[in-house]
Amino acid sequence: MSYFSELALQFIDGEWRGGSGSWDIVDFNPYNGEKLASITVATVEEVDLAYRTAERAQPEWGATNPYARRSVFERALRIIEDREKELSETIIAECGGTHVKAGFELYLAKEFLREAIHLALRPEGRILPSPVDGKENRLYRLPVGVVGVISPFNFPFLLSLKSVAPALALGNAVVLKPHQNTPVCGGGLVARVFEEAGLPAGLLNVVVTDIAEIGDALIEHPIPKVISFTGSDKVGRHVATVAASHFKRTVLELGGNSALVVLDDADLDYAVDAAVFSRFVHQGQVCMAANRVLVDRAVEREFTERFVAKVETLKVGDPVDPTTHIGPLINEGQAEAITQLVDQTIAEGATALVRGRTEGTLMGPTVLSGVPEGSAILGQEIFGPVVTLIPFDGDDEAVRIANDTDYGLSGAVHTADIERGVRFAQRIHSGMIHVNDSTVHDEPIVPFGGEKHSGLGRLNGESMIEEFTTTKWISIQHGRSQFPF
Repeated sequence: MSYFSELALQFIDGEWRGGSGSWDIVDFNPYNGEKLASITVATVEEVDLAYRTAERAQPEWGATNPYARRSVFERALRIIEDREKELSETIIAECGGTHVKAGFELYLAKEFLREAIHLALRPEGRILPSPVDGKENRLYRLPVGVVGVISPFNFPFLLSLKSVAPALALGNAVVLKPHQNTPVCGGGLVARVFEEAGLPAGLLNVVVTDIAEIGDALIEHPIPKVISFTGSDKVGRHVATVAASHFKRTVLELGGNSALVVLDDADLDYAVDAAVFSRFVHQGQVCMAANRVLVDRAVEREFTERFVAKVETLKVGDPVDPTTHIGPLINEGQAEAITQLVDQTIAEGATALVRGRTEGTLMGPTVLSGVPEGSAILGQEIFGPVVTLIPFDGDDEAVRIANDTDYGLSGAVHTADIERGVRFAQRIHSGMIHVNDSTVHDEPIVPFGGEKHSGLGRLNGESMIEEFTTTKWISIQHGRSQFPF
């Protein structure tokens, strides 16, 4: 895994360098505990250097012909295509992702780069009429300048690229801070791809560090105008509060507590397949994952039997093995916390139809039924291979249960009647919901984001222009204005 020895560094102003902090972030393989790399953390001074470097490099890039800018993303796409095997191996080693997960992440990363190629040409100006004679009103779409990006550990390569590539394509510079559990996939790999693609030095800087070292310096710094954060709602709330106090815009893609709903006329075999994928892909460490599977009582027994039978076929183990469905959680602390949550829920009266064992970071799939109303597990994002089955009587009760959460990211509904499904979907308080599919979807041109505690703003497609550019009004008086004094 040469990428770990090569890329376990800070990347500032086009140079790979060590941090100057007093301690190291140690990067472990979550499956076998192998030490992959150690990185001396960046300090507040290095964060400042990264932002000032970005600020210095951005004006020339922003003035560059967008046709020239997009060539960088064309080359970046080819690099990923040429090195897909090595990138996949790195994702599996650092994230504990299975081959399916790594393939899914790289497929979407390529799709988002293809969209970035087009995005460079999409900002448009406007000329608006004026009630004042001789006045011409021009509206310009301009880069915001510098964007700060904070990415998570679950899909680090994709979710870093998802903000970094559009921000760069639209003429901005970026400072990226990857999650400390995935500094290479979320940071070093992204920098290396753009470095080799010919992105001018200083436009993308990567700082590997932690709040224990830098506090809120990444958010408070006066240079970035937008902070794009993907992670938990708890941290997202803090990011939003600090950013707002410094008059910065935020794009927050936060947690979820999605429901996959099975109506009484659903294709049960298909609904089972969709539900199992929606919950257990990447061990459930997906913000869009279906924490809750809601099933109409008319089909509850039959669905449950088939669902449990399917879950029991899932193989838990080494993610390097192509036949593995469920690999490790990101660390033992996460596995222990979820195991305790399951124990608590069973003590409250729930029944474990499937009870997976926890060994280190490995946690087998668990299916809970009969969860008492008000149990903590129903109201939170689980982020592990645990699912609750909840019966309901009729569509109205299903809507009530699905909406009974502080989150509103994704969801799904299964029914033989498409328009019934659409009517149901319209009543769910979420940013995204899918009829007859899984809860886990992301597409480059479709607005992605949530309601309630699941975030603010939208990513993808035209939404990127809204988030990473600013509108400037320039008026021209071709005649002479009349003034009252």
